[in-house]
Amino acid sequence: MKAHFRMFAAYNAWANERLYAAAAGLTTEALEQDLGAFFGSVLGTLNHLMVTDLLWLARLREQSPPKLALTGILHDDLDELTAARRVLDADILRYADGLTEDVLAAEITYTTVTGPMTMTQRRDHAMAHFFNHQTHHRGQVHALLTRLTGDAPPLDLLYYQREVA
Repeated sequence: MKAHFRMFAAYNAWANERLYAAAAGLTTEALEQDLGAFFGSVLGTLNHLMVTDLLWLARLREQSPPKLALTGILHDDLDELTAARRVLDADILRYADGLTEDVLAAEITYTTVTGPMTMTQRRDHAMAHFFNHQTHHRGQVHALLTRLTGDAPPLDLLYYQREVA
């Protein structure tokens, strides 16, 4: 399982680089335009992903999570958000590199942001959600970019696998 999650951590960084590069071509107005996605805009959705990745990484490490709202805007400047994203993606890769099968099989307990409720689940199951959640919202940003520009980069896992093979 460690190799599986290591691949997803690397894929996450790869997909984010491609997505952020495409978003860099947008005007500030286009980045902030509410287009009806869960978190409104390209910038809102990218910030949501940053917020939730920070929350989940703290949970996975069994640390106190930062006090962040799911709709929070950590960076309203795309260049600053891109730099923070790269740092976070490198941290996610380091975390995945340090995993062992025993750590993956262990349970973690955390409190949800909405609710709040105390949850206990296996770390590998939580990590599956962590990476799936990233893919879900990157897909939303991809759709928003396509709507705004008529084009967005391929982000399929298969493209990543072929590129690194």
